[in-house]
Amino acid sequence: ELQLQESGGGSVQAGGSLRLACTASGVSANAYCMGWFRQIPGKERMGVAAVDSDGSTNYADSVKGRFTISRDNDKNTIYLEMNNMKYEDTAMYYCAAIRGASPLLFRLSSAAAEYILWGQGTQVTVSS
Repeated sequence: ELQLQESGGGSVQAGGSLRLACTASGVSANAYCMGWFRQIPGKERMGVAAVDSDGSTNYADSVKGRFTISRDNDKNTIYLEMNNMKYEDTAMYYCAAIRGASPLLFRLSSAAAEYILWGQGTQVTVSS
């Protein structure tokens, strides 16, 4: 079974940058669309960005132009480069994988869907 491990995250001031990484293990991730959801307390977990094994991507409007998702298939790893960060980017960020999905379907998937595989999450805090 595919397992996901996040790294990165932490605290940054508004306008700063952070990079998240997520490495898949267990099986090859090439058949999976991978990406990130984020969640703040009391709110629904929402898709932020996704990347397929062919490099196609999809982003939430709130992060377009500021966040860049990329993928290294040889390392089974995806990255989320977050620039010009805002206070409202503060959240727990979860790496996720969906087998056979497009990046758009990934990002619009309900976080309650049983077919989503999750990492344990990493906290990102942006101070204003």
